[in-house]
Amino acid sequence: MILRRTIIRHGQRIANSPTKSWTRSLATEVDIDTLPSSTDSIAASLENSLRETKSLESEVEKETVQYVPHIDNRSHAAQNLLEDGTAERYSHHRFNQARTKSLGTSIDPNHYQPHKLLTYPPYPSDITLELLLASQAHLGHKTSHWNPMNSRYIFGIRQGIHIISLEQTAAHLRRACRVVSGVAERGGLILFVGTRAGQDRCVVKAAQMAGGCHLFERWTPGSITNGHQILGQCRTKVVDELDREIQGFDEELRERQVLKPDLVVCLNPMENWVMLHECGLNTIPTIGVIDTNANPTWVTYPIPANDDSLRCVQVIAGVLGRAGQEGQARRKEMAKIGVITYTPDTLRTDLSVSTQGARTGGSAEDIKGSDSGGGHT
Repeated sequence: MILRRTIIRHGQRIANSPTKSWTRSLATEVDIDTLPSSTDSIAASLENSLRETKSLESEVEKETVQYVPHIDNRSHAAQNLLEDGTAERYSHHRFNQARTKSLGTSIDPNHYQPHKLLTYPPYPSDITLELLLASQAHLGHKTSHWNPMNSRYIFGIRQGIHIISLEQTAAHLRRACRVVSGVAERGGLILFVGTRAGQDRCVVKAAQMAGGCHLFERWTPGSITNGHQILGQCRTKVVDELDREIQGFDEELRERQVLKPDLVVCLNPMENWVMLHECGLNTIPTIGVIDTNANPTWVTYPIPANDDSLRCVQVIAGVLGRAGQEGQARRKEMAKIGVITYTPDTLRTDLSVSTQGARTGGSAEDIKGSDSGGGHT
């Protein structure tokens, strides 16, 4: 439609133009006789221009397009290695590696497995300097944070940090293991305390192995000095030499004082100094992991080590738990042959009565009634 209107408009304009312009536009100076020769010359010039264009195109293609041979990656890489000396250095490295292959020690890739410290803790006989070094037990605090009373446990200074002597750590850890084993062998109650983040699992595991109690939350002040008010509702039970519960002593246990631990193992003394103070007031021995910024006199049996390393704390808790497990095993072995390794508590008369009832098949109340009828007090 648009094209039709355009043709009509321009056609009217051409029709209305004067005839002189038509004559001027049709007039030419070309000679009719020479017309064929001029046509030939134009064709010849066109052919020449085409030849020149083709020649130029061929020259441009020759200059721009070049044949690239196939590159062998191996030969190319080898050439580069030879040029920069990498191949020579690598061959020298392999030569030295072959010469020094028999020197040094072989590292086991499965040497450190974090879950094994919880599922299979080390025994006291497994305490070595290599184990303590791998668990970062030698790292202390900055020299500006140290407690001068720890000078006997410090090996030296490295980059502004105190280094704990691992020989001191191993010796004090073995002594603590003997203490825990002895308390467990004599039927003592051991309390494991670790209130820092990540210490709950190792504390629970150590308490289970040693047959004791655990605490991985905040210590309630007065739990020992005012235990009758704070822990008065806690359930207690009477057991025999083989840790079998004996029934029939509920009334006697209500009038009895709250149980207190015979030994407390604290993995972070800096946060539990109130508990350590209560233990000191009640003459309860304590074992604690003492870092370079702590006071070793807060505990009875200090273990100089890094209390900020979770792996170090897991190693110490696992070793002490194993020591308690060994003590419990010895106590039960002696009980099987009739030897009691500890002195019974204030309920020893009731314990003998209950043991007699267990042997004869009667209850504790029946035995006590028969004893009172017979004239025994």
